[in-house]
Amino acid sequence: MLRIDKLSKRYGDHLVFQGLTHTFQPGCVALCEEDSTGKSSLLSIVAGELAPDAGSVWINGLSLRDMPQAAKARLAYVPDDCLSFPALTGREFLVQRAADKQAALDDTVSGFADQLGLTPHLDKRFEQMSTGTRRKVFLVAAALGKPTVVVADGPSNGLDRQATLALAEQFKHWGQDRVVLFASYDRTLVQACEAQIVEINTLR
Repeated sequence: MLRIDKLSKRYGDHLVFQGLTHTFQPGCVALCEEDSTGKSSLLSIVAGELAPDAGSVWINGLSLRDMPQAAKARLAYVPDDCLSFPALTGREFLVQRAADKQAALDDTVSGFADQLGLTPHLDKRFEQMSTGTRRKVFLVAAALGKPTVVVADGPSNGLDRQATLALAEQFKHWGQDRVVLFASYDRTLVQACEAQIVEINTLR
């Protein structure tokens, strides 16, 4: 469902990682290492937001380099910074994402928003929201269109315990038939969603 092949990335003279190769099967996979190990860079590359210096990413058999639009249509991404659209309300963002993915804002999506405690805040603009609320909007957007791969950088940052446990249940549900790849230091989330813990330097 998700395959990375010989991925390498450096910034100037600093080599972040080299030759990462791995095939991810359905389930939750957590990157829990300390900072400066390349977690965010790897997630950004898998999401198609950052170009690798070498190597390739395949989503559901589609090359992210050669068929970016088709590959990204099968992916959902929750970045570390969820303030890309400061003037949009949460509701406007979800409507826009639903249209992009040709998906419905159905009861499943609205139910997830309720579980996260997001619904009362949907008509606020992103610039008016707390960090946790912004992240909840992106998490709910990840439920649109049933993507094959969900990528999330710090998905529980800013969330209270109740919302974190609701997110863990959603991750477990998604992990039954798709790849959920995320970076987090949150042991509650990692344990509750029964994630496999992986270190970047073992992806060879």
